[in-house]
Amino acid sequence: MADGAKCAGERVRGRRRLALSVLALACVAASPLSTLAWPSRPGKATDSAVQPVAVFGTDDRVPLPAKYKAMREKMGLLFSVRGRSVCTAFCVAHNVVATAGHCLLKIAGERTQRMGDFWFLRDYDAVRDVAHIAGYTKGMAALNVMVGSMSLNVDPPIEATRDWALVRLARPACTKGVLPIQVLPSDQILKEAEAKRVFQIAYHRDYMQWKLAYAQPCGMSRSFEHADWSTISRDFSDPEALILHTCDTGGASSGSPLLIDTDRGPAVIGINVGTYEQARVLLQEGKVMKRLKADAVANTAVASSAFAGKLDAFLQAVALSSPAQVRELQTLLKDRQLFDGKVDGNYGAELRLAIEAYEKAEGLQVTGLATVAILKRLGGGIVPVGRAKAQRR
Repeated sequence: MADGAKCAGERVRGRRRLALSVLALACVAASPLSTLAWPSRPGKATDSAVQPVAVFGTDDRVPLPAKYKAMREKMGLLFSVRGRSVCTAFCVAHNVVATAGHCLLKIAGERTQRMGDFWFLRDYDAVRDVAHIAGYTKGMAALNVMVGSMSLNVDPPIEATRDWALVRLARPACTKGVLPIQVLPSDQILKEAEAKRVFQIAYHRDYMQWKLAYAQPCGMSRSFEHADWSTISRDFSDPEALILHTCDTGGASSGSPLLIDTDRGPAVIGINVGTYEQARVLLQEGKVMKRLKADAVANTAVASSAFAGKLDAFLQAVALSSPAQVRELQTLLKDRQLFDGKVDGNYGAELRLAIEAYEKAEGLQVTGLATVAILKRLGGGIVPVGRAKAQRR
């Protein structure tokens, strides 16, 4: 799409993509994690390296209002020092948090992060109730994470609506309450936003570092200045579960909830994941001569309809707990010609796809989770792992 002419043989071309609002620590010159251990607790950031991800017009972010003080006990930071990233996460069960999937896994073409390196710190600024991901001591943390996709595309077709994750913690860190998930049709979400009832609560690197901030109103629409709905719907893989909004965001706001007030208190209608932007480059004879400042179209969120139905299955699932069990599962799926990967005891994209194929063939709910139930259904898991090891000797 040509956005304008510069001179003979030159033109500016724009393409839309998704910029993620995870805080990449490597990109922050004056990083608050200077010891690469814990985020510090200074006041508002002043260094020039810290910039908002997407602020639309006036910055509407303010300190958390007193009426939402209890939200601090239901939210926290999810971060990995080794992976050099920080995101927002929120409690959905006593030992489960929700966040954006890209906070934990890779974007297409990137190296996968190690799940065992992540920490969740509930009520970071006051309590710092710390928990690892379940299974981290045995290298099995990946089996305790459910995501919409294990490798997301940020260029069209953009997979923003698969950018969600449910994370089981090694201990029940969410004992002070959880956020209920509410599924609303897209038209109702737009009506709620029009009535100025949608708001966001998140951590931001550039505003009140590591303290929850509040933003309202969150404007929502289908079409925007730099892209109308006919274009947007072609750019995204599942536009019906997409929320385009103008809540002001900063680094580390990925994974934060979009909320409405209900009789039970705030309820989650979506998870903030990134900024839909039009990147522009100056072309000369087909070659990129200069990259220009990108125009933010809107922020993006995945509607709760994309993941709400998965929560019960995730809560009931009992994940495999050893590499030996995973190898047995891989072997059994390979015997059925569903798994083509290495029998190595690791849970990855190939094993997930094989499990999903088996679940579909058996008429089961499709989860892709490596569970004790799936292993037993395939005829495995009869001999306890410890005894199986002894027999092999």
